[in-house]
Amino acid sequence: MAMPGMYVSPEQLMQDRADYARKGISRGRSLAAVEYQNGIALVAENASSTLRKVSEIYDRIAFGGVGRYNEFDQLRIAGVRYAELKGYQYSREDVDARSLANQYAQMLGQIFTHEMKPMEVEIVVAEIDLQSQPELYRIQYDGTVVDERHWCCIGGDAEAVLERLGNGWTDDLDRDGAVRLAVGALAGDDRSLEAEELEVAVLSVNNGRRCFKRLDDDDTGTLLAG
Repeated sequence: MAMPGMYVSPEQLMQDRADYARKGISRGRSLAAVEYQNGIALVAENASSTLRKVSEIYDRIAFGGVGRYNEFDQLRIAGVRYAELKGYQYSREDVDARSLANQYAQMLGQIFTHEMKPMEVEIVVAEIDLQSQPELYRIQYDGTVVDERHWCCIGGDAEAVLERLGNGWTDDLDRDGAVRLAVGALAGDDRSLEAEELEVAVLSVNNGRRCFKRLDDDDTGTLLAG
């Protein structure tokens, strides 16, 4: 027999799960993605040299995640497997960010709706497509997909970072300008971020078939000092 007062409406249950996921994500440092001429820069506040927030998924596709590391790394691995399988079954050109974002949306939506605990993650899928155009997708903890334009941010301080990105973005940014904009937006007015506190990678049409390139601390330090 059900105990009196124990009923929880489906709406309240979904709200509680959303609050739980958002609280977990808000504790994490932010990650910004910024489009520039011929590419996309992905910059995360991350002092670890081994636990990566930004990774390559496939030839033209990159992944960024915030929240619980073990959870978004599971998603990264699933994305690599999906991309490799699709590329093997069809062709490498058939692997794109839109289909990958939809796969992530289904996975996260299923977990959010049916599992006891939602994933405390938010992710970005970025691509330089076959026409050398940038694509940015933000996928939330509940499977919601947002097609972003020019820039996006995920993580704890996203609203403030997005405002700073919007104030600084122009369509003539080069790679270095996009990275500096992202770093400045993540840092804000009250602090500065050094290369050792950052994880920086780019997707660029100039990098050949595999568009992804990670910048090491020396490269990032030189760029920020320029």
